[in-house]
This record gives sequence, C-alpha cells and structure tokens, in this order.
Amino acid sequence: MEDKRYDLEDRLVEFAAKIILFCTELPVDITGQYYGNQLMRSGGSAALNFEEAQGTNFDRDYVNKAGISLKELKESRVNLKILKKVNYGNPSKIPELLDEVEQLIKILATIIKNKK
Repeated sequence: MEDKRYDLEDRLVEFAAKIILFCTELPVDITGQYYGNQLMRSGGSAALNFEEAQGTNFDRDYVNKAGISLKELKESRVNLKILKKVNYGNPSKIPELLDEVEQLIKILATIIKNKK
C-alpha cells in the first residue's frame, strides 16, 4: 500500500506548479505583480514546509511545520478569492485552483488535528 503522506506531498507540489502557471499568465502590471508574487510564495511555501514537516522527529515539530503549510494554503485561498472577485487574470482557472486548495486545507487540518 502506498504511503498517503507522499500522495499529499505530490498534490501540494502539483498545486504549486499550477499556481506558477496561473501566475505566469497574469498581466504585467502592479496588481499582477503584487498578487502573483504573493500567490507564488504562499502556494510554493505550502509544499516546501510540508516537506520539512516530513523530516521532523517529534509530533510538536510536525504540527508546527504542517501548521505553516496550512496557513500558506489559507493565504493562497484568500488571494485566489480576491482575484476571482475582481475577475483578474484567467478566471476560468480559478475555480479549479480554489477547489484544490479547499481540499488540501481540509486534509492538512485533519492531519494536524490528529497529531495533537
């Protein structure tokens, strides 16, 4: 049986990649630069911090690092909601990204809750 934490890691990496591709299509103006940079940082950071959590030796350390991933996912969600609200970038891609980030938030929140 495959280890589920690697499934989550793969999904976080895939989400980060989709965010990068979404952001490369944003207009090159002050709004696109600001929200695009923020979104790429938070989307990528979720995957990077989750990877760090995998290497921890104690549940408390795991919860801390995974908690940072969760916060970054929530930031990504709000960013996407803002872009959707103003119909900015490629609005046809936002619902898929929002759906995935919602699922990732629920999964990670459940994992953290079970580790406490």
